[in-house]
Amino acid sequence: MPSTMSDVARAAGVSVMTVSNVLAGRKRVSEETRRRVLRAVDDLDYEVNLTARHLRAGRTDTIALVVPGFDHPYFGELATRLADRLAGSGRHLVVERGGASREGELEALSLARLHLYDGVLLSVVGMTAQDVDQLRTTVPLVMLGELDMPRRFDHVHMDNVLGARLATARLLASGSRRVAVVGGTLEAGRGMPTARTVGWEQAHRDAGLPADPALVTGPGATDLATGAAAVRRLLAAGTPFDGVFAVTDTLAAGALAGLAEAGLRVPQDVQVIGFDNLATSEFTVPPLSTVDPGHDVMVDEALRLLDRLIEADGGHAEPEHVTGPVSLALRATTRPLPEDRA
Repeated sequence: MPSTMSDVARAAGVSVMTVSNVLAGRKRVSEETRRRVLRAVDDLDYEVNLTARHLRAGRTDTIALVVPGFDHPYFGELATRLADRLAGSGRHLVVERGGASREGELEALSLARLHLYDGVLLSVVGMTAQDVDQLRTTVPLVMLGELDMPRRFDHVHMDNVLGARLATARLLASGSRRVAVVGGTLEAGRGMPTARTVGWEQAHRDAGLPADPALVTGPGATDLATGAAAVRRLLAAGTPFDGVFAVTDTLAAGALAGLAEAGLRVPQDVQVIGFDNLATSEFTVPPLSTVDPGHDVMVDEALRLLDRLIEADGGHAEPEHVTGPVSLALRATTRPLPEDRA
């Protein structure tokens, strides 16, 4: 027998009115109470009564995108691309904040189900593969992100290893011999930073050169300040380097600031390359060379997979894992090769 709002209220230890307030998104409920109610909703598989109303009216023509936060340029560009694609078919995008935490991502999925979006694109950062494998959801769901995901759900991700390998190989081919990894890590299981550091290692191995662990600055925040601080630490420690591979463009832009602060010229003294090919990267000083991870292809593939699930209307669709194509967008922070001048 389906759960009722009263069942949810009893499980959460609150009144039916409080449950109603939480589901309606009213501000008068405390954060702790709201989380307790949403947890009870998930535990009981409670479906809001709006379900039947929406089913009678048809689809909502709204897709949810769940991202770690709103302050990273990459996710802003991703949302813009998705909104533009959806607008072409008369649909809308709503962006939810997962907060880069397991609890936040699970809560966003609960809210997505309650709001009755037609489908959800979830950028996974906080949840583990085990969490994903145990998800119970009836909403069409496509995973985005760089963590290894179980095959239960469709998954679209970047080719992190190959992209980092191409970036580092380019630095080595154009004369760098000690390439620092800003934002990388040698620790396994850290998602994107680990994968991009693996690509850095592979490029050194391909070139027959040592990959010095002292040049790996460690994962952390991916903001401008962190990129600049990584360069300052390398210089303060006396660690020689003549190239920087930053695992995001934002870190690379911070690294450029740190190098300028130290009076080092780019690309004459230190070459720099990033990863993401953000729109802003053309406007750094100098304009940033970077890895283009195939944004448009990944957006198209994510929507293709989501639309396929929506059209299946609860029927089975064999999950697909799609990797975007990578290429180099070369600008002024790397030196040209002889063949580039030809």
